Amino acid sequence: MDIFSEIKSLIEAMILDLISEGAMPGDAAGHNFSVERPKNNDHGEISTNASLIVAGKSKSSPRKIAELLAEKLRDHERIESVSIAGPGFINLVLTPDYWQSIIGDIINLANEYGRKDIGKGQKVNLEFVSANPTGPLHVGHARGAVYGDALGRLLEFSGYDVTREYYVNDGGAQVDTLARSTYLRYLQANGMEISFGPDSYQGNYLVDIGEKLKDKFGNRFVDKPEMAWLETFRQFSISEMLKLIKNDLLSLNVVMDQYIHEKSIVETARIDEAIEQLREKGLIYWGVLEPPKGKMPENWEAREQMLLKSTAYGDDVDRPIKKSDGSWTYFAPDIAYHYDKVSRGYDELINVFGADHGGYVKRLTAVVDALSGSKVSFVIKLIQMVNVISEDQVLKMSKRAGNFVLLREAIDAVGSDVTRFVMLMRKNDANLDFNFDKVREQSRDNPVFYVQYAHARICSLLKRAKESGMDTRDQALLDFDGKHLREPEHIFFIRKLAEWPRIIEQATSHREPHRIIFYLIEVASGFHSFWSSGREKDSLRILQEGKPEMTLAGLALARSTGIIIGQGLEMMGVKPLTEM
Repeated sequence: MDIFSEIKSLIEAMILDLISEGAMPGDAAGHNFSVERPKNNDHGEISTNASLIVAGKSKSSPRKIAELLAEKLRDHERIESVSIAGPGFINLVLTPDYWQSIIGDIINLANEYGRKDIGKGQKVNLEFVSANPTGPLHVGHARGAVYGDALGRLLEFSGYDVTREYYVNDGGAQVDTLARSTYLRYLQANGMEISFGPDSYQGNYLVDIGEKLKDKFGNRFVDKPEMAWLETFRQFSISEMLKLIKNDLLSLNVVMDQYIHEKSIVETARIDEAIEQLREKGLIYWGVLEPPKGKMPENWEAREQMLLKSTAYGDDVDRPIKKSDGSWTYFAPDIAYHYDKVSRGYDELINVFGADHGGYVKRLTAVVDALSGSKVSFVIKLIQMVNVISEDQVLKMSKRAGNFVLLREAIDAVGSDVTRFVMLMRKNDANLDFNFDKVREQSRDNPVFYVQYAHARICSLLKRAKESGMDTRDQALLDFDGKHLREPEHIFFIRKLAEWPRIIEQATSHREPHRIIFYLIEVASGFHSFWSSGREKDSLRILQEGKPEMTLAGLALARSTGIIIGQGLEMMGVKPLTEM
């Protein structure tokens, strides 16, 4: 049950009644207004701007409409009081019975509580991570991986058909650099002295691949020209790197549905097909771009190139897709890849990129709009930097130098669940500090511990009650008597639990899974505070010796809290702990 949606439906029905009674104009119906929890507790428990919205559309008096609605709302059996504030806001206080019924709904629905079919089966292609296959994943990649996977889980819960996709950039110059770097490790495995150039990948992760190449080929390619081994080493290195990447993702509880290779896109003539589609729309032409603004690049000269008229779809400048020498630009395979996505019939494309790819937002948006006739929704979510902190020092990361913090190292240090939780503790477009020392602390200053401890504490309560002889099955808890949950602290906390369906809806619509984590921290904090209050106020104590009815009600409240915390953690790919 979504209490906010219920109140909204109730008001919509009342507006129709008032129209039929002739008290409101006919155009008062069908307008979208909000029903929210007011930020100020003095403004009641539920607030709506229905009167203001209806008045604005129907050119009526907001105050008069508010008074008409308030009169009907006061007659509803589950509304305790109604007040009108300001120009026409309606503030409601609901009966305790109404709030208490939510506890029963949560227990009865369990992990289905809060589910809405928002997506209605729409097909979503969710591309994330897509790190170059030139090394293992580091902590920075982990943030995009966790965000993408958590978003996928959230969308699936909300009724979307999600495909998780990894785009393997195996067609650019970086994979040749990988092959050459691997060749150096191969020579090393054959007992030769090596030295790295400034562009080489120097990480020790290539040592094992060099050994495997020696085991497979012996010294066959030692002292051989590059043309004899480059393609073989490129393919072998990419294959090994992908095995490493897939294992890294699996350790983070991330599984992709499919891997699409840039090389396959190029080799299957997808570029030509995409360009032809754009040409038919009048978006391809040969021309000369203006020089870049600001400092003139060295050796820059005006050259005629094949250009995409991306400015027709909101881009800042038209984009080159074929050079004057006839070779494709780096952007051409990206066009083909998104043409391939559009051709697969998705309703929405979501790309999760690192913040350093912010310059691609407008050009790719223009491409998808052009190729789909603006029929496919396209969103790029940018993931900001992760600052890894250990012993109060921010660690520097460089893949080429080989001194970056591996994803596997983070998981070995604090575990997959903690890693995932931390990566979602900030909005995706804000920098994030990953403090190895802080997340190991078992205190209220560590949100990961605080949320997990709340779930474990609830499991412990139910276990103790069961050991004392109580029936703690959900069916038994549903028989709780609401009169024992009427204290202001009870109602205040239940109001927080009632927000769960709305939080899921907002996180889904904004594509922001961090909202789930924020909410779980608030619920855990509220439960710990509620627990502490029970030491000072008997009516708030959950386990009460000799008072089975009060205990049953307290356990029902605790169990409903545990359901939401457990459901939220699992939705984010984190396993709820039952003991700590």
